[in-house]
Amino acid sequence: MRHSQLVAFHYVALLGGFSRAAEKLYLTQPAISEQVKKLEQDHDTLLFFRERKRVRLTNEGEALFRLTKQYFEIEQQMGEYLSSTSAAVAGELRIIADSAYHITFFLGKFRKRYPNITVILRTGNTEEVLEALRTYNAEIGIIGSPSPGKDMDTLKLGTSEIIAFAARGFLLPSKQSLSLAELARQPLIFRETGSKTRQKLEDEARNQGITLLPAIVAEGRETVREVVASGAGIGFVSQAEYVKDDRLTQIKLSDTNIQMSETIVHLGQRRDVRVIRAFMEFARTAQAEKEKHADG
Repeated sequence: MRHSQLVAFHYVALLGGFSRAAEKLYLTQPAISEQVKKLEQDHDTLLFFRERKRVRLTNEGEALFRLTKQYFEIEQQMGEYLSSTSAAVAGELRIIADSAYHITFFLGKFRKRYPNITVILRTGNTEEVLEALRTYNAEIGIIGSPSPGKDMDTLKLGTSEIIAFAARGFLLPSKQSLSLAELARQPLIFRETGSKTRQKLEDEARNQGITLLPAIVAEGRETVREVVASGAGIGFVSQAEYVKDDRLTQIKLSDTNIQMSETIVHLGQRRDVRVIRAFMEFARTAQAEKEKHADG
């Protein structure tokens, strides 16, 4: 197994095609194809399904791709180590968050401190966040769980109570709170399976012998908000993440106090990646300052 074969395989998998990999590596397509073919033949393993002009990873290819992501990241770290340690931190930092709210208070300051780091921010539920981190498809995650697993390093951002919310006029003006039993008789708007908010709410209801069934399942917090604003039912969110909207009104859960934790996480074995290390050091300082001001 040669380094050049792994490079060829990695970039075909990363870019989704032999011609794109060839262009990226300044080689011909036949040269890239030959390297991958030799890698497959030497190990009697099919790594790609060839479908006309498209390629698709086999299960074995998916497993190898996860390893080459780690391999080339370590190679990059070695290069950074051997270069000047005073060089500016640069690169791409992919963040996937169940709610961007929890890091927006310092994201702008982080970019000013590290102008050579490009931040790519997207959303996903807790399951999607952890999957992206473990498959090297993101560097940083924000999740609603204080215990994501032993393979993760964490920084707790605090807790916030889960509340319900509905369109103005959906309930009588005098109805400012609902019990879980009362909620069970209302049309409920839930997020998709994998949402920590949904899981905590369902678990608490189950503990009280109550079953909460969704009338509508909507993917993503913003989608839930729009569905609720249309008057279709009652949604749920942590108090910290509730966005003030004249179309909506908050509803307190009267017979329970479900707390939602928010945590910054990253794969522990990647703690020495420069962009991850820079972000986590900055986040710890920013969080400490935030907590100090809150106490004051």
